[in-house]
Amino acid sequence: MIPRYSRPEMAAIWSPETRYRIWFEIEAHAADAMADLGIVPKAAAKKIWAKGKAAKFDTARIDEIEREVKHDVIAFLTHLAEHVGPEARFVHSGMTSSDVLDTCFNVQLTRAADILIADVDKLLAALKRRAFEHKLTPTIGRSHGIHAEPTTFGLKLAVAYAEFSRARERLVNARKEVATCAISGAVGTFAQVDPRVEAHVAKAMGLAVEPVSTQIIPRDRHAMFFATLGVVASSMERLATEFRHLQRTEVLEAEEFFSEGQKGSSSMPHKRNPVLTENITGLARLVRGYVTPALENVALWHERDISHSSVERMIAPDATVTLDFALNRLAGVVDKLVVYPDTMRKNLDRLGGLVHSQRVLIALTQKGVSREDAYRMVQRNAMPVWQGKGDFMSLLKADPDVRKVLKDKEIEANFDLKHHLKHVDTIFKRVFGKK
Repeated sequence: MIPRYSRPEMAAIWSPETRYRIWFEIEAHAADAMADLGIVPKAAAKKIWAKGKAAKFDTARIDEIEREVKHDVIAFLTHLAEHVGPEARFVHSGMTSSDVLDTCFNVQLTRAADILIADVDKLLAALKRRAFEHKLTPTIGRSHGIHAEPTTFGLKLAVAYAEFSRARERLVNARKEVATCAISGAVGTFAQVDPRVEAHVAKAMGLAVEPVSTQIIPRDRHAMFFATLGVVASSMERLATEFRHLQRTEVLEAEEFFSEGQKGSSSMPHKRNPVLTENITGLARLVRGYVTPALENVALWHERDISHSSVERMIAPDATVTLDFALNRLAGVVDKLVVYPDTMRKNLDRLGGLVHSQRVLIALTQKGVSREDAYRMVQRNAMPVWQGKGDFMSLLKADPDVRKVLKDKEIEANFDLKHHLKHVDTIFKRVFGKK
C-alpha cells in the first residue's frame, strides 16, 4: 500500500503499533483466563495488564530484538517482558505463535471489513439518491455497445444499487466467516492450554471460537474473505466502465465532475478525461490479483507451515486499503456525476426510431403475420435507416406489406417512449422497497 491510495483509518489497522497492541490484548486476556483457572497467579495477570496497557511498544526495539532472534512473536514477548518485569514469565503459557498471529490477523480483518461495509453503505446512499433523481430520465439501453431499446438512467443506477446491496451482504458474510479465534497450542490439541482460555479470549476480542484448528486457523476462511473483496472490486469496475463509456466524446451522456482549476491534459487544454473511474478500474484489477494467492494459501503442509505468512503480510493490507480507497472514490464519482438528459434524448433519437423495431414486430405478429415474415418486413425497412436513408416510421408507412396489416395510427402507437417506462416503478419497488 502507498499513501496515494490509502486512507488513514484503514491503513492504521495494519500499522505495527496496532498489531502489537492487539498481540498484547490477546496475551493479557489469555493470562486473565489462566488466572481464573488457577494456572497463573491473579496478581501476575493484573500486573501484565497494568504494565502492558501503560506501555508504549517501541517498534524499533522489537525490530532490533527480531534481528537477533529471527522470530517476530518472541521479539515482541521479549520487549513486553522489559515492561512487565518478572511476571512476564506467565505470558504466553502453553500458547504457540500462531495463536497470537492468527487471532490478531482475524481481528484486523474484521475491523477492515467493518470499514468496507461502511464504505459500501456510503456508495449505496449515493446510488439511491441519484437513481431516484433520474428515475424517469430516458436514455438508450445498449447491448454489445449498440443501441438496443430505451431504458432510464435511474434504472442503470438501480442495477448498480442492487449489485452493491449484494456486495454488502457478501462482506457481512465474509466478516463472519473470518471472525474466529484459535488459542489451541502447538498443533491445536489444547495439550498445554485449556480450551476455556480460547473461549475467554474469543469473547474478549469479539470473535467466535474456531471449532477445530491445527496450529493455525484454516485458510479456506481467508480465501473466501479475499475472494469476496475480488467480487466487490469487479462490481466497482463494471460501474466505473459504464461511466467511462458514457463520458466518451461521441456519447457524453454523463461525465465525472470537473472541478475549477482542474487540468485534463498536460498538452491539450480542452481535455476532460474520466481519470477517477479509470483509476478505480486499475485498483479493481489489483484487488482481484490478491485472490489467487489467498486461494493458494489453503493448501498448507500437515498441521502448519508458514508459506502463507509472507503472502498475507502483503495482500491483507494492500487489498483492504486499496478497496477502501476505491470504494470511497466511486461513491464520490456517483455523488457528483454530471448527467446530461438532453444528450441522452438526442442519442435515443439518433437512429430515427429504430429502437422501436421490436414493438412493430410484435404488432405485426398480433395481426396474424408469422414471426419470420414480420421480422423480414421490419428489418428491410430498418436497414436503410441504419445507413442514414430516411426515418423508420415513414418507411414503414410506405411499405405496402406493412400497410396491409397496420394503419398509420397503429404504426405510430408503437413509437411511444412511455411504453418502455411503464414498469419502472415496479422495478424500483423491487430494488428499493416502498419509499
